[in-house]
Amino acid sequence: MDCLDPVRKALLDDLDEGFAELFAAHRGLVFTTALRLSGRWADAEDLTAEAFLRAYRALAGYDRDRIAGLQPRAWLMTILMNLWRNCARTRSRKPPPDLREVPVETADPRESVEDTAARHETGDELQALLGRLPAEQRAAVVLRHVVDLPVSEIAAVLKIPQGTVKSHISRGLKRLRALGGAQ
Repeated sequence: MDCLDPVRKALLDDLDEGFAELFAAHRGLVFTTALRLSGRWADAEDLTAEAFLRAYRALAGYDRDRIAGLQPRAWLMTILMNLWRNCARTRSRKPPPDLREVPVETADPRESVEDTAARHETGDELQALLGRLPAEQRAAVVLRHVVDLPVSEIAAVLKIPQGTVKSHISRGLKRLRALGGAQ
């Protein structure tokens, strides 16, 4: 138990305090991934909140051995990917919303106007390009180059062979380059 990372050790010592550490350590990563996958700030916030809620509920039912063997980053990404797929599947079955009913995204009050503009400009451009990738390529590229997961963990998260992950990443990056050059 001495060789465990601090998050798993904290989860084993006290679930509530350990979960707070888990959240603090991974919230930025989960949110960034959700934002790159979904393309909308509000959707990313919802996905992040739901992912951590599901993680907490799952941890409450885990025994000590399962928590000790947990790979928190890959596990959270698996939860997030499943949520994202479910949301995309549900959204594809519903008609598009009336634009008058879509809420306006609010700016972060802690961020300067210049920083907001710069973030939106590059973020919107990247998001538009990512949005043009097939879902499996987008997921693989985001998990590899945004989340920085190794190929083996991406394979576990997406439940596909490592060779397929490498193929999705390679094809996704090639397509992003082509799309970026065409603009």
